[in-house]
Amino acid sequence: MDSQTVSRHAAKPDEPTAGTLKPNALGVLGILFFVLSAQAPLTGIAGAAPIAVALGNGPGVPAAYLVAGLVILLFSVGFVAMGRHVVDAGAFYTYIGKGLGRTTGTGSAGLALFAYCTIQAAMYGLYGAIVSGLVASHTGLDLPWWVWTLATMAVVQALGAAGVEMGAKVLAVLVLAEFSILSVFALVTLFKGGGPEGLGLADSFSPSAALDGAPGVAVMFAVASMFGFEATAIYGEEAREPKKTVPRATYLAVVVVTGFFALVSWMLISSYGASKATAAAGKALEGGDGAGFVFAPIAADFGGWVGDVLPVLLATSLFAGILTFHNSANRYLFSLGRDGLLPLRMCRLNRRHAPWTAGCVQTVLAVLLVVPFALAGKDPVLTLFSWFSGVAVLAMMLLYLLTSVSVVVFFRRARLDARLWNTLIAPALGALGIAGAVWLILANFTTLIGGERTTALWLTLSVPVVMALGLVAARVRGRTMAPADG
Repeated sequence: MDSQTVSRHAAKPDEPTAGTLKPNALGVLGILFFVLSAQAPLTGIAGAAPIAVALGNGPGVPAAYLVAGLVILLFSVGFVAMGRHVVDAGAFYTYIGKGLGRTTGTGSAGLALFAYCTIQAAMYGLYGAIVSGLVASHTGLDLPWWVWTLATMAVVQALGAAGVEMGAKVLAVLVLAEFSILSVFALVTLFKGGGPEGLGLADSFSPSAALDGAPGVAVMFAVASMFGFEATAIYGEEAREPKKTVPRATYLAVVVVTGFFALVSWMLISSYGASKATAAAGKALEGGDGAGFVFAPIAADFGGWVGDVLPVLLATSLFAGILTFHNSANRYLFSLGRDGLLPLRMCRLNRRHAPWTAGCVQTVLAVLLVVPFALAGKDPVLTLFSWFSGVAVLAMMLLYLLTSVSVVVFFRRARLDARLWNTLIAPALGALGIAGAVWLILANFTTLIGGERTTALWLTLSVPVVMALGLVAARVRGRTMAPADG
């Protein structure tokens, strides 16, 4: 493929050009489903909420979700402002490069790929364990977790190659199922006046409740649960009217996700009673079934059949997240190839105008990350899922921080937007909030990964090492490339 193949030519609005992703393929709701699937609502609630309640600030966890949502919303203001002037599947690395220079931007691209690939590998570990258990309990077929993980990698590769519209349709079904059952539970509990101690509004949202116990741990898990909202910008090239669609999808995603997690966690705590919720979450974790803290009250309201359905929805929740991060990572690879930072063959597209080569490379990376854990006989949940999810969250928060700083620098220099709130105040406040979240993550990283201090140290160091390698590679590559504009 020569350079002309990847150049962007003028085309009719509904026709893809060579080297570009398919335009006009996604509307606000399509992008929203990609974001919600990245959040994996049931995974976030069943996985993070019990730990946040038991180890964080107990019944004050819903307030932590609101705080995290506010920080992300402030970040989104500058993120959206930048998106009006830069539409590219590379999102983070392109945004960071515009403000902080091409070298820093390219270095951050490696960090973004690292984040997306590690969170996907983490989800593969938990997914394999859950599916293996489900199949064994229902059919008696007892196969190792990695068999189901590798088989699913093939399915994800096929769906990714089928095009973004197909992926959006699959995700819509899976996300609606898990989102609906949790929302119905929350609304039913709300309208019937809560659990044995009532709604407990003050117990969950008062300043004293929010600051009780270890609020930093709760905020850390709340921020981790919102991982993936930035996918709105990644699909900018494939969006209908991206300058309108992407901002709407971004704000809608942040508000919906924040409201959803705050409401569901509040109703979970209310269903137990604020005075008993912390002990119940701790007991579930000690018994090795943290998800039981979430599943039990839902089953009590809707019947025992929920106990059979929710584990299946948990598996589909993870599958939806895996597919979303596959699409995000291969679009980064595609964008890097198109910009000449990776081999040009990386932007080879198939007949459906989906990133074919980039998708294959992303799948290979997933295999390389997962297989060593299988060969070593490691527990896929205690090691693969716990370790890589912690690393991914830390890497992504660093990207958020760099992006916020870049937005401020870009608009102070380019003067393309005179709105101080959008280009200076909100991004600066968001950067401060994100810096605080990074500090909390570092201070509680051992808890986040469920491992030992030595393991936590090595995993933490992997993030700056990846960033440093990206910067070195960018400098070497930059010697043969023209400097970036802006």
